[in-house]
Amino acid sequence: MVEYMGPQPPTGKHRYVFVLYKQKGPLVKPKPLPPSYARGNFNTRHFVAHNDLLQPAAALYFQAQKEANVAYDI
Repeated sequence: MVEYMGPQPPTGKHRYVFVLYKQKGPLVKPKPLPPSYARGNFNTRHFVAHNDLLQPAAALYFQAQKEANVAYDI
């Protein structure tokens, strides 16, 4: 599991997607993601297979754009 990180687009418009997947049951002991999983190269198919999830139940997306002369605290 990872903490939520708000949108921080470097330049231009970027799309952010949230997908809610059905589970076979409660996650008794969630499998941690390998260290190689970073936000920039996240692979949904690998995540779904890794956690044995079922088909998507809902999805949402939004676009964000960095405003000129705005710095993000990282």
